[in-house]
Order: sequence, then structure tokens, then C-alpha cells
Amino acid sequence: MNEAVVKLFVDNLTHVDFSYLHPERGLVGESWEAQLILQGKLDDQGMICDFGVVKKRIKAWLDSHLDHMLVVPALMDSLELARQDGEIQLQWHYPSGERLFCRAPQQAIAVLPLMEISQKGVAAWCEAQLLALFPEQVESLQLTFVAEEIEGAFYHYSHGLQKHGGNCQRIAHGHRSRVQIRVDGKRRQDLEQYWAQTFADIYIGTRAHLQADSNESWHHYAYTAPQGEFELSLPARYCYVIETESTVEQIAQHLLEQIQLEYPESQVQVRAYEGVGKGAITQTAS
Repeated sequence: MNEAVVKLFVDNLTHVDFSYLHPERGLVGESWEAQLILQGKLDDQGMICDFGVVKKRIKAWLDSHLDHMLVVPALMDSLELARQDGEIQLQWHYPSGERLFCRAPQQAIAVLPLMEISQKGVAAWCEAQLLALFPEQVESLQLTFVAEEIEGAFYHYSHGLQKHGGNCQRIAHGHRSRVQIRVDGKRRQDLEQYWAQTFADIYIGTRAHLQADSNESWHHYAYTAPQGEFELSLPARYCYVIETESTVEQIAQHLLEQIQLEYPESQVQVRAYEGVGKGAITQTAS
């Protein structure tokens, strides 16, 4: 009889929300679900590894090395990187020649030895380091990243929350998010598509973070937060400025206000997501 191969799997282990540099699209917000398979021998409890241990260790590692960061492929064309005094400065040029610049504490930027960011490439980079987190009976590890299947409108956005006490304060992290809009109780997919196109690969900036040297063609954002000093400069056509911090609650409220301008006598509801399975609902008072 052939010896059995035993594997442990964890679907929907956690989600990672981050932004990355794309060779054509520039700054892209993304959200992926993490799935894991471990192969190995059974211990004296009859386990490869306890599920609680697996989930805790993988999530903690991803939170420290990928989640809420700007992920940069170190081998991409037109990229310049410099590390100094606990900071990373990067400069990159779009195919059009326009410049993107970012300065942030090292913990806010993940530099990966890749030509381009992809689910498969990032997973392989993670796998090479994650196996060391587990006991000897774990012989191999397979990590898979999956984007949420979304029927309808969604957008990729990047942002930074200066006042946030956690990692959301990082100036260039992001999400892949769906949006649902109802007017007088009816789903309005036309409005959903309009805002998805408006927010496609966008940086949602807070006006108070917009610096005086910004202009119609170029935006420069900067602020100081608990983790350090942050700066981001990129073409204005990839930015959308709002008057408040860009929390999902404020984004939903902004969408509601803009839609109400077109439908002032209607009942409007906006359901805006921040990545996978979470977000904010705002609606006009009854």
C-alpha cells in the first residue's frame, strides 16, 4: 500500500491590503485573499500543525511584510531606490515620462526582488521565508493569493490616513473595492460604473496634505504621523482630492454628497467597501 500524503489547508486565512507599482498603471491599490497548504508529518497529537498556530503566525508575518505597505518590484525599469536614516526614497517614471516620488519610513515600503508584482510572484517570495516559522514536521508550504470575485463595479485606490494610530497612516497603501449605489431603493449600476471609472487606479488625497508646490499637472502630498514623515508626488490626473481624511466612512459620505447633487429629492444609499468584506454604508435621512 502506498504511503498517504497528508496536507493541511486554510482557505481565506487572511486578507492583505496594499498598493504596488505597476509598469504602466503606476500606483495601484490591491486586496488579496491568502490561502495556504502545508504538507508534512503528523506529530504526537496527530497534527501537522495546530490551525490556531498556523493562522496566527502567517497573519502576523503578512501584516509585518506586506499588508498596508507600498510594494515595489526592485527590478522594474525606471526605478531608483535609496535607503538612509531608517527611510526609503524611491523615484519612478511612468511610460509617459511623468515622475512618481515617495519618501517613507522603511516599515511602510516592501521592496521585492521581482520585475513586476503578481499574485504568483509575491506568493513565491513569501513562501521562501514562511516555512521557517513552522516546526520540523512541516515539510513544504504553498501560499496562494486570490483576488475577490466581484460582480459589478469596483475600483483600485490608494490613500494614507495621517491621524490613524495603526498602519493605515502609511501614505501609499490601498485597496481593491466594490461599490453599490441605490437611488430610491433601486440599484444604480450606471452610477456604480461611473464612480468605479472615476476612481480607477486613483490616489484619494486629503486637501490638507496637498502641498503648496502642487499644480494642475502634479500633486505633492506630505504629512507627519506617529511612524514618521511621509511624502508622495505623482501626476494630478491620477489623484482625486477630498476635503476630509480618506477613511472609508468619509469616502462613502463624499460619494453620497456628490450623488445627491444630481438627485436632490431622492433617497440615496452608498455602500462603499474597503478591500474585502468590510466598508461603510451612508444614506440620506428618511
